[in-house]
Amino acid sequence: MKVSILDSTLRDGAQAEGISFSVEDKLKILELLDDHGVDYIEAGNPGSNPKDLEFFARAKGIVLKHARLAAFGSTRRRDCSAESDDNVQSLLQADTPVIVIFGKSWDFHVTEIIRTSLQENLNMISDTVAFFKGRGKEVVYDAEHFFDGYKNNPEYAVESLRAAVAGGADALVLCDTNGGTFPSEVAQIVRTVEASFAVPLGIHAHNDCGMAVANSVMAVENGARHVQGTYIGFGERCGNANLSTIIANLGVKREFECLPDGQYRNITRVARHIAAISNVALNERDPFVGNCAFAHKGGMHIDGVNKAAHSFEHIDPDLVGGQRRFLMSEVSGRRMILEKIWEVDASISKDDAVTDSIIKRLKEMEHEGYQFEGAESTFELVIRKQLGKYRPFFELEHFKIIGEQPTNGAYGSSAIIKVKVDGTDEITAAEGDGPVHALDCALRRALDKFYPELSNVHLTDYKVRVINGKDATAAKVRVLLQSTDGDAVWTTVGVSTDIIEASWIALVDSIEYKLLKLEEAKCPK
Repeated sequence: MKVSILDSTLRDGAQAEGISFSVEDKLKILELLDDHGVDYIEAGNPGSNPKDLEFFARAKGIVLKHARLAAFGSTRRRDCSAESDDNVQSLLQADTPVIVIFGKSWDFHVTEIIRTSLQENLNMISDTVAFFKGRGKEVVYDAEHFFDGYKNNPEYAVESLRAAVAGGADALVLCDTNGGTFPSEVAQIVRTVEASFAVPLGIHAHNDCGMAVANSVMAVENGARHVQGTYIGFGERCGNANLSTIIANLGVKREFECLPDGQYRNITRVARHIAAISNVALNERDPFVGNCAFAHKGGMHIDGVNKAAHSFEHIDPDLVGGQRRFLMSEVSGRRMILEKIWEVDASISKDDAVTDSIIKRLKEMEHEGYQFEGAESTFELVIRKQLGKYRPFFELEHFKIIGEQPTNGAYGSSAIIKVKVDGTDEITAAEGDGPVHALDCALRRALDKFYPELSNVHLTDYKVRVINGKDATAAKVRVLLQSTDGDAVWTTVGVSTDIIEASWIALVDSIEYKLLKLEEAKCPK
């Protein structure tokens, strides 16, 4: 059964704290979601800011393959016609095939927020919807604060929907605008309202109580056939319903059609791309798409997954483009180490001397302060070095870090670095927000002429932990670096009494791991 998906990342998502899309960012996400097969992409309010006006102007030149582009705005103002309302006219000028109109369904908001009569509010809804229907637009009506309105005055809340239907609305979306409704309430209200209308019902949930996904799924199971949200869940306050989770639940674990065939395996890839474009760290514990979603640590669990994965994983990770991961730790066992060795060289036996040498080396490194849980990339490089299946992609000649505090009080750092690649020296310098950032920038700049493929790689997380705090400022530190190229995510680790050296070790491993994977992709085994 078909469930239409409306992604509001470019509008609701842009209202999240710390998010600031450029027009280029919005155009990239537009094309990404269209390729993914999302039905509707709500891209902003052209009457609210010049950036959205520019976006809609440029979007006219893009031919979408699947999605229908939507502009978002409110009903006409009180006591005026739709034709004379500036916001309504700006929506028309956006020239999108779909218009999403929001209006008031809570009588309290009608009288106390927009300060008009209950009848005039109904007129505002029907007039605005009819205005756009008369101009050939598909109109989705968002009933703002519907669940609060229904709980306080169900008759009026339903009457506001009837006003939208009278204007010709193509879909009625029930909004949990403040995110305070419980799934049991959503189920009962959606079931009751759905029985009263022939027009398809939708759900728009916010996550203020942590139940936006549950509320959205519950709405669909009780008759809703249109779901709104943002792809990785960010939005105002605690965020919007996470569409990657909803789509996976409905389309993979249930038999609802949310995406075209073949696109469910791209859910993780699309989530990571949107996170990269948005310059946010994807929550690694997000269901389905997070790096931890199919990660196993305990030795008994790992053994069980190897014997019967379905008994420890609720779905096959491949169905959503995920990857099963076995985490290295003190509870992983010898079998876990063998599994990792076999990923590099399947011919190695558990009784081979090299197996014992690898285990010995790992124990030595753990004693030095290394921890490989969540840093499997460094672990793989250690195995390759022990097996003789490693070559350095560059050599460090030297680097120098300069820290300074200029008169404006903003502390900054500069790094000078010299590396050698296949006998060719390259020296460069870069500035950064701190010594590690400056070193990272300088190294990438030096390697760019040799390995331009690194241009899309960037750090997404940086963690420092003091290992032996009793040694005070002489203590060892462990640095974990998480990197991404927009598709894959990998983590590396470095240990030293010098935080810069520990960071450098992890940084080199991160870059060499990526270059190794690129080399393998070009010359598969």
